[in-house]
Amino acid sequence: MHFLGSYWRCFESYILTQVSSMTEERNQSSRLWLWIGAVVLIIIVFFTARSVLRDRLPVRVAQVSRAELIKTAATNGRVEPEANYEITSPLATTVKAVYVHQGDEVPAGKLLMVLDDLQVRARLASAESGVKSAEAAVEAATHNGSQQERQMAAGDEARARLDRDQARRDLDALVKLKSTGSASASEVAAAQERLDTAAASLHASEQTANSRYSPAEVARAQAALADAEANLEAARHIVAKTSIRAPVAGTVYSLNASASDFIEEGKLLLEVADLHHQRVRAYFDEPEIGQLAVGQAIQIKWEAKPNLSWRGHIIRVPSTVIIYGTRNVGEVLVQLDDVDGELLPDTNVTATVTIASQANALTVPREALYFEKGKPFVFKVVKDQLVRTPVTTGVINLTQAAILSGLVEGESVATGTTNGLPLQDGVPIQVKR
Repeated sequence: MHFLGSYWRCFESYILTQVSSMTEERNQSSRLWLWIGAVVLIIIVFFTARSVLRDRLPVRVAQVSRAELIKTAATNGRVEPEANYEITSPLATTVKAVYVHQGDEVPAGKLLMVLDDLQVRARLASAESGVKSAEAAVEAATHNGSQQERQMAAGDEARARLDRDQARRDLDALVKLKSTGSASASEVAAAQERLDTAAASLHASEQTANSRYSPAEVARAQAALADAEANLEAARHIVAKTSIRAPVAGTVYSLNASASDFIEEGKLLLEVADLHHQRVRAYFDEPEIGQLAVGQAIQIKWEAKPNLSWRGHIIRVPSTVIIYGTRNVGEVLVQLDDVDGELLPDTNVTATVTIASQANALTVPREALYFEKGKPFVFKVVKDQLVRTPVTTGVINLTQAAILSGLVEGESVATGTTNGLPLQDGVPIQVKR
């Protein structure tokens, strides 16, 4: 009995152990399948979400609307008077007196400055003397010498004529004596030689009295007179320029000399201009030159007075391209239409030209417009889907583009994605604000 009891207990323990082992195996198996199911579910959720996000492209959209579209181009420029008068020193000298201040408005002819003219007056006196000498030389050349020379020539001619007449009488007498045998042939020949010599001397005296100077000598004397007269005129001009007067009614906007200053020849002394008639010389970059035209409106701004602006229009477009600093530019002249005296010469300004404008235009943002082989198109939003739509464009500026055909007011177009992916035709989208 004791043996059976021990056997039964061992058997019972074995059965319990087996049952416990089977239960543990079933629990472990259940947990394994549970984990496998969870992983599968996560994978399904991941790929489903990925598929949804891939199919629904997040995009930004804009509505097609109407607005006034203006295309402009801005550049730098410099203000300059339409007619500027720069007055420079005609010689190296000192300033005797200055009668104006910078900024003074002056009438035409007003005395502005006086320079020391001592040296130039001495030059003027020398030029006047040179003219008188040249006039006397021309007088002598065109009248066969001076009065004294003409008197001496007349005396020489009279003496030569008397000598010739005497030689002729002597010859006639000897010829008569020879016919009677009272004179020899050699005496007659000698008398004839004296007559010939006297006649030659008379001819030379007559030539001297009538044509002392050759045409070339006359022309040289006349040229010397013209040169002397030019020197005289230059000296008078310099003397006149030592008294500086306002060439026109205007403003002395630049004054570069004071009384007692020494100034070099050619030094800029002052500038005068009518500041109610000014223009702007603007410098547009080379790619913009082809869009410019005479008559286009331009707005002028000056940083010194940011609350003011001036209107103008183009009066001359570039005829060539020049190098301006590091830029290739074309010079444009701008006529100011409302000069009020506030805009000063030589100031640097900003010039903004209106290249094109379109009122009540159907517009889309510039970033919504795409090009392929030069043909424009947009991605129109149709029922949460992108539809590539060809369009015809009008004026295009930096932010907007005018649409002439292909869209209607109120439609929406895509301007880009929020995740950096490109827009594609037919792709479902999710609109992001």
